[in-house]
Parts: sequence; structure tokens; C-alpha cells
Amino acid sequence: MNHFEIYKKMDDDVQAIYRSRLLTEILLSLNEGSKKLPQLREITGSTSQALIPKLRELEADRLIETKGREYFLTSAGKIVASGIADSFVTFWTINKFKHFWIRHYLEGIPSPLLKEIGCLYESEVLKDRGMKILNVYNNQLKMLKEADHIYGISSAVTEGYADSISERVKEGIPIELIVPLHVAGELKLSPYVEKLAALKNHENFKLMVMDEDIKVGLIVTDKHLSLSLYKKEGIEYDISTCLLYTSDAADD
Repeated sequence: MNHFEIYKKMDDDVQAIYRSRLLTEILLSLNEGSKKLPQLREITGSTSQALIPKLRELEADRLIETKGREYFLTSAGKIVASGIADSFVTFWTINKFKHFWIRHYLEGIPSPLLKEIGCLYESEVLKDRGMKILNVYNNQLKMLKEADHIYGISSAVTEGYADSISERVKEGIPIELIVPLHVAGELKLSPYVEKLAALKNHENFKLMVMDEDIKVGLIVTDKHLSLSLYKKEGIEYDISTCLLYTSDAADD
């Protein structure tokens, strides 16, 4: 059964939630934690008379339950509410960065990453501007320099990145990298082959090769996340633009 067939079978239940502002708001608010009726009134801006029938409806569907005077999500309700929250965050992320998405090649992004695209909703678009012609590149090198651990997917390689990675490996920083076949081929050539040879005895460094045409640049550290893509035609890697996320911990 495909997704469309599942939707058709669940049509009434799905639309009941998405078409009802109150049902959606109740589930999303309880997804953040238990709530009492006065709290739900304040969050939704609705009266008790409007809320109570909706709460009973969700109780009948075994999505919420009451303990004392508090409303909680059931185990099934947590799954449903999380899915709803994820769908809204995904829509928000696509809309917020729509100019970034339409100017880049998305077909080269691995499916597991596409499913997590909503996680980028608090990111910002970083660009090379005016005299800052290496703004993106320098910020990414700074990310590597400040990281306590590094995970990455690379569909392009430069000496600057290779030197930064090599330096951090020798400092003992855990690093795991995934590269597609065409990058693996480049790494067998000078100057990269010599740099890799110098790292072969470092257990904190892992390099994995994927037999897949990955067209994405992803750097994930304990403080930052950077996503770079190919330009729309899927031929040229865009080194001048990326999505950059900085965690709260990095601001402390």
C-alpha cells in the first residue's frame, strides 16, 4: 500500500485534525507537555465550551488522556502529534528558504536527509557578498576549527578543507566523513593521498565511501550545521551559498 492509498483510507481522520484549528493546536500544545484547561484556553484563545468537545473527541480516539485536571498525550497521541509538528516544521522550512531551494539541485540529497529537512528551520542563508568573496568557505573552515567533533558528507574537496580536517584529526577530534565515488577518486591523487596516508593510524578518523551520486555538502559539529548544494542544473557545486545553523550552546 502506497502513501496515497493510506491517505485515502484515513481521509476522514486526517482531515478532521488538519481542518480543525483547535484539534491541531491542542495536539501541538500537548506535544510540549501536559496542560490544564485554563492553559489550553490561554494558548488557543478559545473558550472552555469550544475546547471541551474537541478534548473529548481526542480522548475517544485514544490520542489524549486526563490525570487529575491535566491533559496528556497517550503513546499513540505522541506519535501523531510529533508527525503533525514535523509536517508543519517542514512546510515552514521550505517556505522560509524557498529561494534557496529553487536555485539548487535537490535530487542529489539522500532520502534520509530530505526527511529531516525541517530540522533546518532555525538556520540562516549565508552568502558571499561584495568583498566577502570567501565568506561561506571561511565560515565553514571556522566551524571545523572550533568543533569538538565533526561529521560530514562531502561531494567536493579542496586543500583548505583537507588541511583543516587533517589538523583536527591530529589534535584528537573525532571525525567521520562520507564521500561519493568521484571524491574518493580525487583523494587517491596528490596532494590528498599523502594527507590521507598521514592519518591512517588515527583511530578517531573514519572515511566512508558511498556508491551513490551524492550532491550535497554537509558539515555537522557540536556547535554548527552547514548545508551546501549544487546549483540548479546539478553540474556545478555552489561554494558561495549555504544554510547555516548555530546551536544555542555556541552562543554561550
